[in-house]
Amino acid sequence: MSLQGAVWLAVDGENFGGKNRIELLAHIAESGSITQAAKAIKMSYKAAWDAIDTMNNLAGEPLVERVTGGKGGGGTRLTQRGQQLVDNFKLIEQEHQQFIQQLAQHADKLADDFLLLKKMNMKTSVRNQYRGVITQIKRGAVNDEILLSIAGGQTMVANISHESTEELALQVGVEVFALIKSSSIILLSAGESQRLSARNQLQGHIVRIQEGAVNTEIVLELPGGATLAATITNESCHALALQVGQTATGIFKASSVILGVPA
Repeated sequence: MSLQGAVWLAVDGENFGGKNRIELLAHIAESGSITQAAKAIKMSYKAAWDAIDTMNNLAGEPLVERVTGGKGGGGTRLTQRGQQLVDNFKLIEQEHQQFIQQLAQHADKLADDFLLLKKMNMKTSVRNQYRGVITQIKRGAVNDEILLSIAGGQTMVANISHESTEELALQVGVEVFALIKSSSIILLSAGESQRLSARNQLQGHIVRIQEGAVNTEIVLELPGGATLAATITNESCHALALQVGQTATGIFKASSVILGVPA
């Protein structure tokens, strides 16, 4: 048996990224292009943007930013925080490899434990993931309303059972992560005026439209650099005449927000 390992960074229990994602950032720094960086690590263009959106949201600040104008017509580059992450990850990985080499000397009896640890690894398919800090808890007889402050100073509201509030030991000042499925997001285009009961209404501008066979994924960039992805039908996308650069509002119910805390 040979012992191997890989470094993964986590934020509040959520996978932030490992070598593959850091290599994506490094290639963006070199080429100034998401497309070229994705090809360099054999990742699809959409998967690259999904990874970048997730890292930006969990970091609470942009790691990648768009550059407009110039001789090449614009592109992308790492922010100072993004470059710092790449540099520090390389140092961490070097230390990790030295640790693995030392641990490998005692690997004879690790096979069973290794298989158990592999089974315990878990990922989530939820598209929208955010870090937040609880600013207020409104308790009810059955459900509690949890107010969070997320990146950019925006407020997100979650409605969970009182039992869940107690089990997660939620209180003001606690850091949590919020998950919202992209299919739970309703989009309103700029100029539409409607009164809705949904508590969460986040406005941003459209930065990406990815059309599929049936549905279209719309990605909004929110103030502060976070993103919000919505999955709507192709028919709805055409009816709303959505375009990159257009202002839109993502709306979702408080009951659609799933809250989690580190185990």
